[in-house]
Amino acid sequence: MNLLRGIAADWLAAANPAVLVDVRNTQGSAPRDAGARMLVSAAAVAGTIGGGHLELKAIEQARRLLNDVSAALQVRYPLGPALGQCCGGVVTLGFSRLSAETLAVWPAEAARFHLQLHGAGHVGRAIARLLADLPVTVDWIDERDSEFPQTLGGATWPAHVCTRSIDAVEGAVDLAAPGDSYLVLTHRHDLDLRITEAILKRGDFGFLGLIGSRTKKQRFLHHFESHGIAPAVLARLTCPIGLPGIEGKEPEVLALAVVAQLMSHRSTV
Repeated sequence: MNLLRGIAADWLAAANPAVLVDVRNTQGSAPRDAGARMLVSAAAVAGTIGGGHLELKAIEQARRLLNDVSAALQVRYPLGPALGQCCGGVVTLGFSRLSAETLAVWPAEAARFHLQLHGAGHVGRAIARLLADLPVTVDWIDERDSEFPQTLGGATWPAHVCTRSIDAVEGAVDLAAPGDSYLVLTHRHDLDLRITEAILKRGDFGFLGLIGSRTKKQRFLHHFESHGIAPAVLARLTCPIGLPGIEGKEPEVLALAVVAQLMSHRSTV
């Protein structure tokens, strides 16, 4: 929702007339919950209130409001009888013209997790691209400033993905908050080792993923054990990374498996 608010601010600054569509309430089975939002202009749509026939009707109603101030500001849609959707519930949508007042009362969406992403190589960049569209916050860290892509498909990176070029990257671990998540996938094994050890010594991480094989994990564990890190903490280290069942070593495939793993972890804590 914070991403959608940014789009709303851009449209408003560009004097692009638009309507905010929001799910006011639902009964029974519905494609989105109350609070879901969508922006509709004469030529574009951003966000979604559930797709399908419901969304098509919502877009039509929003554009009606763009041209007629007397158009309905709230519409109740029975999904089965009126729209032929198998959900079978009822969704009530609100319609309001986008304005400065709209932005002022726009509800903030809490980040699902905060991630320290160590490494701007192929996998790191693929992970960052996926996280750019999700309600999370990311500190993306690498000692090589030149490795960070300047744009995201020609657009600027969203504010919730913050790149940081730091010489002693393991020192960034001290800046994280308790419960934060970490992914360690730098260009050097010795750097992976130092960063991972700093995180394990803190011990208050929500999720810690280290790129590499089971052989790499065993070598690292031997080092960590010799440095006095407790077995219970070491047991929480995830290596290899990626949700099981998603096969493939391409950076994009691995990134998909890792982001799914992060989202799955947050749903269980």
